[in-house]
Amino acid sequence: MTDSIAILDFGSQYAQLIARRVREAHVYCELFPWDAPADKVMALKPKGFILSGGPRSVYEDGAPHIQKFILDSGLPILGICYGMQALTFALGGKVHPSAEREYGPSTVHPLSPAPLFASAPFPAWTSHGDRITRPPEGFAPLARSENSPIAAMGDLQRKYYGVQFHPEVKHTPSGAEILRRFVVDVCGAKPEWTPASIIEESVERIRKQVGEARVLAAVSGGVDSAVAAAMVHDAVGDQLVAVFVDTGLLRQGEPEQVVSAFRKLLGAELVAVDAAGEFLRALRGVTDPEQKRKIVGEKFIRIFERQAMRIAGYPSPSGGRGATGEGAHFLVQGTIYPDVVESSAPERDKVERIKTHHNVGGLPEEMQFELVEPLRYLFKDEVRAVGEALGLPPELVWRQPFPGPGLTVRCLGEVTAERLARLRAADAILIEELSTAGLMGKGADTSQAFVVLLPVRSVGVMGDQRTYQEAAAIRAVVSEDFMTADWARLPHELLARVSNRIVNEVHGINRVVYDITSKPPATIEWE
Repeated sequence: MTDSIAILDFGSQYAQLIARRVREAHVYCELFPWDAPADKVMALKPKGFILSGGPRSVYEDGAPHIQKFILDSGLPILGICYGMQALTFALGGKVHPSAEREYGPSTVHPLSPAPLFASAPFPAWTSHGDRITRPPEGFAPLARSENSPIAAMGDLQRKYYGVQFHPEVKHTPSGAEILRRFVVDVCGAKPEWTPASIIEESVERIRKQVGEARVLAAVSGGVDSAVAAAMVHDAVGDQLVAVFVDTGLLRQGEPEQVVSAFRKLLGAELVAVDAAGEFLRALRGVTDPEQKRKIVGEKFIRIFERQAMRIAGYPSPSGGRGATGEGAHFLVQGTIYPDVVESSAPERDKVERIKTHHNVGGLPEEMQFELVEPLRYLFKDEVRAVGEALGLPPELVWRQPFPGPGLTVRCLGEVTAERLARLRAADAILIEELSTAGLMGKGADTSQAFVVLLPVRSVGVMGDQRTYQEAAAIRAVVSEDFMTADWARLPHELLARVSNRIVNEVHGINRVVYDITSKPPATIEWE
């Protein structure tokens, strides 16, 4: 087991970014609600704690606080923003509302040498209304800013530190190094969280979970399901049966690509199921996005259950019918960490649900499978790194992210065969143009791009004739981890070419718009 850090979430919008930065330092970490049970947190055997920011004031009734077991552990602690204030409050220091709040860029001036940062002033991102007026006993001010006389503090003997700024965001350029110094230099965590170690630990965990039973892998064509299936195949070999369900909700040419790639690359058994008609019938007349996701999740699992019954007759490698004698009881899913966070899965129940993910909250409560989720705590770039380490080809590893419910969440309004064909054609044009321009794939600036078909009709003119057709939106973003994203500044000439081709080549679309909203406040997908 690699060394790890426990991050306690006090309600910060940046909590996942803290985890991301710690992982970038090659140290494993997990995110827990601030009031998580001690046994659950300490089961991680952390080398130290990071306390996130949060929207509350430490003096408010019911405000989150530091649990006693954290202070009793004797382990290093880093409090960020509210986490610093909570640490101060718990240890007898003073926190008061600031006469001048700090929001946005600021300059931090170190006051004395400290293990976390160099002595030169550095830019940082701030977001707080309270400030420390008297640090706890044993603490010394380590830095100041314009409106915070104690922008950082530390008790070097106990290895307790607090910073009033946010080192986890990109607007604090030296923030990643500050976090690295804390987890590696102060906590003594060994930077051994690498693709090789991830694979080694995952393989061991998978073997322990499934034993000699048969395992079904849900192969969708996306990066996550591909890497998850490859990981499980690496662990259990011929016990894995990859099942590809053609939902009729995939991108242009994707079903054929998926079947060809998996049979050649993994050498695993692949069963292809054509269920497009079933999904379209189930989605008929449905326009609510949450209902769409639930329907796709329910239908997906029921089809898998039918497939499992057919596979039940296959002998397991040991000669029986799997560990329970009833065939396949395990289902591999490519759930990744952002899915868990955005869906408020059970371990993240303190976070408001943003939307139901097909891989997490969209599954029916009762199903016949135990889930195998080897990527559940990995970020997208970690998944790609693992995929490359497993030997998957670049065209598969660097395939664009694709939502579990497929095009149903990009086809706003009712999902029909005609509208899906329209959407596929428009999306294929966008991807072709971006690829030709070198703006998609490994090393390219654009992280994800797709077309959304809108249930909005507008008047147009084609060949001197009036048209009244649907509109399409182009969505292209730049992101490191898909927890946050900014809209891609695509060249105007490229956008004009894509718009012109879609309107001229795709029947039923007469208007194209470009989405220039970041995440947050929007999500990357429209539904």
